[in-house]
Amino acid sequence: MEGARILVVDDEEGIRKSLKAVLEEEGCLVDTAEKEQEAIAKSKTGSYNLALVDIRLPDMDGVELLTSMSGTAPKMVRIIVTGYPSLDNAIQAVNRGVDGYIVKPFTMEQLLNKIKEHLQKQQETEKYTEDKVKKYVESRTKEMDTKLRGASLDERKAS
Repeated sequence: MEGARILVVDDEEGIRKSLKAVLEEEGCLVDTAEKEQEAIAKSKTGSYNLALVDIRLPDMDGVELLTSMSGTAPKMVRIIVTGYPSLDNAIQAVNRGVDGYIVKPFTMEQLLNKIKEHLQKQQETEKYTEDKVKKYVESRTKEMDTKLRGASLDERKAS
């Protein structure tokens, strides 16, 4: 979790401050937003590994907010926090690509475990992608070397 960039979006100042303090103790870089537009603006200008978003916000549903933010930060892990759990909310969140769902009240240990789990998955996905790109580049480099050697050999034969 060390160095993870996290955006906390909640309209309750006490919750924002508490989550920020706990996550910073874990070595995270934490930014907060109270309102939807503030969160969207921050997601456009900042790069976050993860967003924790309350499902009930004053102007926009948290799931809707995360859907809006997915265009600006597609690799960001998105976790909904709710004190109003329902099957409908959970299904809607999953259908809209939310990565996690945590129900209030929760312990900080539960929250940190959920965050660690998702950040680890994110790192594994990034590593896998990097390995695939590296293999592709190596393969293309070998192909180009072979073509260049073949062209060079053809030129020598012609002269």
